[in-house]
Amino acid sequence: MFPDNRFPLSPALWHDTAVAAPVTTALDGPADTDTLIIGAGYAGLSTALHLAQAGSQCMVLDAREIGFGGSGRNGGQLVPGLKKDPTELLNAYGPARGRQLIDFADATARTVYSLIDQYQLNVPHTRSGWIQPAHSKVTLELVKKRVADWQRQGAPVRPLSRSEVGDLLGTDQYHGGWFDERGGSLQPLSYVRELARAAIEEGATVHTATPVASIRKKGSGWLAVTEKGDAVHARRIVVCANAYSDGIWKNLKETVVDPNTYQVATAPLPEEIAKTILPQGQPVSDTRNLLLYFRKDHTGRFLMGGRGPFREPRGRQDWDHLQKAITLLYPQLKDIPFEYYWCGRVSVTQDYMPHLHQPEPGLILNIGCQGRGIGLQTAMGKALAAYLTSGDQASLPIPFTPVRRLPFYGLRKLYVGALIAWYRYLDSRT
Repeated sequence: MFPDNRFPLSPALWHDTAVAAPVTTALDGPADTDTLIIGAGYAGLSTALHLAQAGSQCMVLDAREIGFGGSGRNGGQLVPGLKKDPTELLNAYGPARGRQLIDFADATARTVYSLIDQYQLNVPHTRSGWIQPAHSKVTLELVKKRVADWQRQGAPVRPLSRSEVGDLLGTDQYHGGWFDERGGSLQPLSYVRELARAAIEEGATVHTATPVASIRKKGSGWLAVTEKGDAVHARRIVVCANAYSDGIWKNLKETVVDPNTYQVATAPLPEEIAKTILPQGQPVSDTRNLLLYFRKDHTGRFLMGGRGPFREPRGRQDWDHLQKAITLLYPQLKDIPFEYYWCGRVSVTQDYMPHLHQPEPGLILNIGCQGRGIGLQTAMGKALAAYLTSGDQASLPIPFTPVRRLPFYGLRKLYVGALIAWYRYLDSRT
């Protein structure tokens, strides 16, 4: 249907309901800047915004448009934290770095809300919390441990009984769960476009439709050459393209697996049905290995996302599994038409943590979202700007690590396909 990694934004619900993007143009001619940022998504624009706040000159280049990648395609769930829980972080990184990571994870959603307030960003959003329901008795025990772990850190979280989950979700298909007050939801494309507007107003320069063909060291700085042949001289470069990092730096894209995540959205729900589903408006991501994530948006639609084929879609049948899951959870939606079908790539690292690389002085590579990009990458951009301004690596939540290509990367499609089949089996057994 579409070339690999180039599924357009236009089929997505967000494309039709977002605020207008700020007017940007392609780079036309050579340029000089202090910091060049590649990728106009959450991380790149947050880095640019915070650098510009500090009075530093910076330029953002994007191959397509603002939010073309995961920032304009995700489910709009503002999920706090990281994939790993506090005890795992302390065990993996030690008491000092682990504590720093816990504090970083705790602040991810708060960083987004702070920017929305500070810049009066025109972004439909909620601050009503986030729910993770347990789909089995086995995962309910994992949820209980997770809640206790975060409660020991003073986080505003609490366990939910089966009846409480049923009341909050409007379905009896889950065994219990937990509630995190720090979370919420937003219109993801509106948010990234408004981040760009704020960054530009602070003094950052943003160019779209400007693919970067190569970057290399030149003297004491760096040179980026666009596909059109324009050269940008910069003192330093930050790459924030995540799952859309193809060809920017050797082996960078090969450090992650980039599966497609698929989403559907219904027509606006009639009031009598809407009040029976997620009556308090929280977004939900369940505990399946192949998790389902769902919520209602500001237009009154119900939307759900989950894994689908690794390849780009070939037809509506590639979303059938989501429509089936929706009617199993909410039979009252069986006659509601579906109006939007879309997908996009996510970047998943081997250890399910964000990665920062600095292969040479003045070049920073940021990659790895694990499906929590809104808060994670907004906060990462703030941390990157602090590091670039101060030079203090303690400003970063994680240390720099070498760029390591995943073994057997060329077989990732087969690997992901086998993993999906295995996860489906596990989900059916628990």
